[in-house]
Amino acid sequence: MDEIDRRLVEALRSNGRETYAELGRTVGLSAPAVHDRIAKLEGAGVITGYRASIAPEALGLGVTALIGVLPSDGAEQDDVAAALHGLPEVESCWFLAGEESFMLKVRVSDIAGLETTIGRVNRIRGVARTRTTVVLSTKWEGRVQPPQWPGTVLGG
Repeated sequence: MDEIDRRLVEALRSNGRETYAELGRTVGLSAPAVHDRIAKLEGAGVITGYRASIAPEALGLGVTALIGVLPSDGAEQDDVAAALHGLPEVESCWFLAGEESFMLKVRVSDIAGLETTIGRVNRIRGVARTRTTVVLSTKWEGRVQPPQWPGTVLGG
């Protein structure tokens, strides 16, 4: 990635609905040149998709929590992951090194919903116990920054 690619990625992160012409004005390129660069960024797996950002509170999901999942002896991680994927409250799931095998980010309407979700997680075969932290407020999230080092070019 060069500086123009970084600026394109940042512009798309700010507003994924900008036209190629608008992006071109932002980075100083023509719309076709922007189209080509974005296609290379997509092809290289830098840009993985486009989606609407949703305010969870507007959907009635006012409680966010992180649930660490500690496995039982002999637990099959793929089976546990598949069962966790089936829980709609789980927004993100990370496989970890350490005592906890998985860290879940869940969003629910209220504390009673969180209690229900924790119970559902604990009933999954292969889960020994969980450790939950309630998020009081979100200062920021989704803050992936393109690298700033020189010489990273996509597509040669």
